[in-house]
Amino acid sequence: MELTNKLKELSKKINTLKDQIETEEATKTAFILPFINLLGYDIFNPTEVIPEFTADIGLKKGEKVDYAIMENKIPILIIECKHWKENLSTHNSQLFRYFHTSKSKFALLTNGIEYKFFTDLDATNKMDEKPFLEFDITKLKESIITEISKFHKTKFDINQIVNNASSLKYSKEIKKIFNAQLVEPEVDFTRFFTSRIYSGRQTEKVIEQFKELVSKSINQFISEKVNDRLQNALNKEEEKLVLENQEPEEESKIITTEEELEAYRIVVAILRKKISVDRIAYRDTQSYFGILLDDNNRKPLCRLHFNGRTKYLGVFDENRKEIKEKIELIEDIYKFDSALLKTVDCYEEYETEAAN
Repeated sequence: MELTNKLKELSKKINTLKDQIETEEATKTAFILPFINLLGYDIFNPTEVIPEFTADIGLKKGEKVDYAIMENKIPILIIECKHWKENLSTHNSQLFRYFHTSKSKFALLTNGIEYKFFTDLDATNKMDEKPFLEFDITKLKESIITEISKFHKTKFDINQIVNNASSLKYSKEIKKIFNAQLVEPEVDFTRFFTSRIYSGRQTEKVIEQFKELVSKSINQFISEKVNDRLQNALNKEEEKLVLENQEPEEESKIITTEEELEAYRIVVAILRKKISVDRIAYRDTQSYFGILLDDNNRKPLCRLHFNGRTKYLGVFDENRKEIKEKIELIEDIYKFDSALLKTVDCYEEYETEAAN
């Protein structure tokens, strides 16, 4: 979290100052040295950060790279700096030469805004042509911050970074390829989809028609996914606000017991002779456990009064008047099957009369 905040502060500083930075030296001082510092390295300690590090190349002596971060007197990261307006793609070859002679496992090419980290995945001691980690410090994502943190002095582990570098490098290339396909799908990419959904002959004309459809469909799919995630985030935030603003509810005093549920199952077993099970519902209250027809309070089938020492089954006559019958055991409910079935008959007769 501390590193994230520091990176955001540096990003804000860069956006504020960049138009006033006119030289490469000013770029180093204002943008690059603060970055090295937030990685935990003391820029004023020459045993940790060496400016103008010598990287002699063959017979060519006196070649120097802008900075080298050291560990036990060995460079672990060499850094080549450029003015913030410069295009970094034209300077890879210079850093490539330094990498071979410095014995560093990692190299960084930066203009203080763009950062490109290299290693030697393709051939040992030979810097790769493409960086394994690349970012714009003014447009950082959480995933990139995670990778930057691995270069922090307290976490730096050469093997771990190298092992992860391969995945980062190829993942980045896959994303570039996929992004290009979204804009202008190639024939093979288009054919991958048409072969699964189109049964006709895949002529050149058919492929051309599907190119636009594939591009449109995938972009729409991605857009919908993004919108779904945003909507879910908004819904969670709304739910959170509602919960925060709600008055605390009193703890419910209604406890549905296993005895009541067992009795309910017995009532269902009796009544299913005349009506379907899905028409028999229950509602538990503080004073009784009610069993209803069609989950309607106006159609009580019976009531269970199990809260006291003595248990009662409440059945209803033709006038819907409750009659409490004392029971000793839950199974005693079977003794009142006729009364329960008669109550169902009364409701059905009433509904038939009402319909006529």
